[in-house]
Amino acid sequence: MRAETQNIVSDIEKSLELLRQRMNWETAQHRLEEFNARVEDPNLWDDPEKAQALMKDRQALVDSLAVHDGIKQELSDNVELIELGEMEDDDEVVAEAEAALKVLKARAAEKELEALLNGEADSNDTFLEINAGAGGTEACDWASMLQRMYVRWAEKKGYKVELQSEEAGSEAGIKSVAYKISGHNAYGWLKSESGVHRLVRISPFGKGTRETSFASVWVYPVVDDNIEIEVNPADIRIDTYRSSGAGGQHVNTTDSAVRITHAPTGIVVTSSEKSQHQNRDIAMKALKSRLYQLELDRRNAAINEAHENKGSAGWGNQIRSYVLQPYQMVKDLRTEHETSDTQGVLDGALDGFMAATLAMNVSGKSRAEAAGED
Repeated sequence: MRAETQNIVSDIEKSLELLRQRMNWETAQHRLEEFNARVEDPNLWDDPEKAQALMKDRQALVDSLAVHDGIKQELSDNVELIELGEMEDDDEVVAEAEAALKVLKARAAEKELEALLNGEADSNDTFLEINAGAGGTEACDWASMLQRMYVRWAEKKGYKVELQSEEAGSEAGIKSVAYKISGHNAYGWLKSESGVHRLVRISPFGKGTRETSFASVWVYPVVDDNIEIEVNPADIRIDTYRSSGAGGQHVNTTDSAVRITHAPTGIVVTSSEKSQHQNRDIAMKALKSRLYQLELDRRNAAINEAHENKGSAGWGNQIRSYVLQPYQMVKDLRTEHETSDTQGVLDGALDGFMAATLAMNVSGKSRAEAAGED
């Protein structure tokens, strides 16, 4: 077997090892047997909530085992084909099996990353908010670029994207926009995007000067209906107002837009669908999600403190820089992950940045720090 192919096989085997670690391989089969025994209990559905939670946990384990076993079997099959092809001097069989291994390596790496998404709310749908920072028209245009970037990323993932609210900029772009993004692990993937994003470029608005713009991104999970979040009616103020979107595919004009302000935390959420009743429901769900996110943040206080101490840029904590002039570079300041394919990133190629942050959150080290230990 060629050295390059052997390296691919080794990479796939490393991915399989990580999958085994994440599912506690030594006890996985025993846990599945326990799940199966409990599923057969005729009294299981006396408590529907507990039954649903059990079925969800069981299915997650079944899916993890199936993914691992499928990759392992496909790896074995293709290695055998290569060995057989080499014995019979059949270059075509060898080439086909090597090509299949390259595809399998990419799929194994993707499943390896998904195995890192085991946080309490990682599998949930998510809300995504983008707000222009200081800088007027430049910042509003930058916010609209981020809007396009995330919508394209979500669509490539096969996620459902629903516009919740949008406020147009006075001359161009947007001041703010909020989406609900639905799909498996939507929050788990996007949660690392919260923070301030910085753009450096030549102004497209006739100035001809290099400008720096900022926009903030906030990601928080959609909480399940069975998660109890207490909201005291005395703590909220509900306002209705007329809202007008930016036109085009997002045209949205209504007299029934709703804004809810939560006095104890200062959280403000909005929704501008056609129905005022629907808006109240959407806004309350968004408020509960924000409050739930605060609770998750409290449970991860050490991580949040480290994030807050990373310094400031513009009016917030900068996590990533997008430089279009005088050179092309997108760089994440937390992980040191970078690429010169700026157009690809702005077209939604974000998985590399998300993956680097996921890996850092698990290991506690950036890619650069981990590489320095090798």
